[in-house]
Amino acid sequence: MLPRARAALAEERLPSYLRHALTEVLEEIATLQAKAAALQDQLDRLARQLPEASLLMSVPGVGILTATALLAFVGDIHRFRSGRDFAAYLGLTPREHSSALSRRLGGITKHGNSYLRMLLIHGARSALRAGHVAACPDDLRTWALALQHRKGHNIAAVALANKLARVCWRVWRDQRPFERRDAA
Repeated sequence: MLPRARAALAEERLPSYLRHALTEVLEEIATLQAKAAALQDQLDRLARQLPEASLLMSVPGVGILTATALLAFVGDIHRFRSGRDFAAYLGLTPREHSSALSRRLGGITKHGNSYLRMLLIHGARSALRAGHVAACPDDLRTWALALQHRKGHNIAAVALANKLARVCWRVWRDQRPFERRDAA
């Protein structure tokens, strides 16, 4: 899109008021791209200084942005007794409406940091998409693809985000990278 805009600007067919506006917009886009590149460099340097970031990035669907955000927001992972507690802290566990012997699970609670939850859900969507295009997806993605077939894409993405949060807790707590297992 930008090359076409620059080419249109180079042509003399555009009116002067449009040429001026387009020039300003292109300069603003270039400035924003430079700022984004500088922020990406800062995140890369930060991730190299934090060994936990590279451990978290070994989890499918967790990139540099999610890993550094988790490290910054959560702090000490040992304050959570289990992966389920960690997922609940992030608001990725289902609401429960139960009475006597009937147990009904609803949507996720959405407690906790909405930004981290959004990053994990988008990462889960990415991992789910990677499972579609992979010749032989691992067991985690195979489970998510089967769930997607039964329940739909959004439910599968949120359920996978819940699992990814639990996996992140385990990887971070044990200080061992994620190990992919082939589907059975």
